[in-house]
Amino acid sequence: MFRRFPWAHAMVAIALVSACSKNSVSVTETDVAAQRPAADDVAMIAVPAGEFIMGSDKVDKEGLQQQYGFEAPLYMNEHPQRKVHLDGFKIDRYEVTNGQYKEFLLKARGRGHVPEAWRFNGYGLAKSQADAMDIATLRNIAVNHFKLDMDTRAMDKAALIAAMFKQQHTMDNLAVTGVTWQDGDAYCQWRGKRLPTEAEWEKAARGPAGLEYPWGDKWDPAITNTGENADNDEGIAAVGSFPRNKSPYGAYDMAGNAWEWVADWYDAYPGANYHSDAFGKKFKVIRGGGGGVGHYALSYFFRGAARQYAAPDMTAEDVGFRCAANR
Repeated sequence: MFRRFPWAHAMVAIALVSACSKNSVSVTETDVAAQRPAADDVAMIAVPAGEFIMGSDKVDKEGLQQQYGFEAPLYMNEHPQRKVHLDGFKIDRYEVTNGQYKEFLLKARGRGHVPEAWRFNGYGLAKSQADAMDIATLRNIAVNHFKLDMDTRAMDKAALIAAMFKQQHTMDNLAVTGVTWQDGDAYCQWRGKRLPTEAEWEKAARGPAGLEYPWGDKWDPAITNTGENADNDEGIAAVGSFPRNKSPYGAYDMAGNAWEWVADWYDAYPGANYHSDAFGKKFKVIRGGGGGVGHYALSYFFRGAARQYAAPDMTAEDVGFRCAANR
């Protein structure tokens, strides 16, 4: 998935990775509070208490399952459509960003994985580490990892470092991806929040009337990041880059950009007739559709009712998360 280079080890920020590369996340309330940010200034939106329409009763009239070779029947895991009442809650206005997640890794050491992409795209490089490198290594990294579009042979060490960290700064506001469910859960706990439930996520995305997409009932790929219209190779855009991709409550990017982990295990809805071997405490639900689905950038995946799932220790280039909290 990620191309490796002989000097790839030099891309890993020593202070960051050595403290943050544990294979599991075990967090107590006391531990989390000790390193929590002094002030949580991440924007959240309020979703009022009340009923909303959850799920759907749609069927695959177009034969998309056969056409695209999907193993599972489409729409069936969304059945039955029903009204659900939720207490009021808050949810992040935007997906969690690289910059926010990096702060977590540095402050809450050992409580999350460094995304694999950071090891090879330059984002994991620390300034102190770059300062200690020779200019030949820096030039290799600038060309092969940062992909700087400039003549690095004519640049001295100070200019190279300045250019690399200018580019790194532009990556701060990209939605973080390549994180496990446990990573997202640990980050949200660190903020004094939690992952949203599946019902909370869907209400925040669809509004009380159960819209098909956050902006309405008509599909328009220009409104969201399907991966075919992002400005970078990985298909992930800066959060909030698509201003019309806004839910009735004011949450952005709930269709496209990155799939998002939610709290729930993947299971049948109450009253459902559909059964899947994937149901049970095996997989966690992901929602929203991602910018890395490639030739499967079908409107089906970006619907507010659409459900997909993944093993909680899975990472992918287009799976991230956002946090929620009680009001």
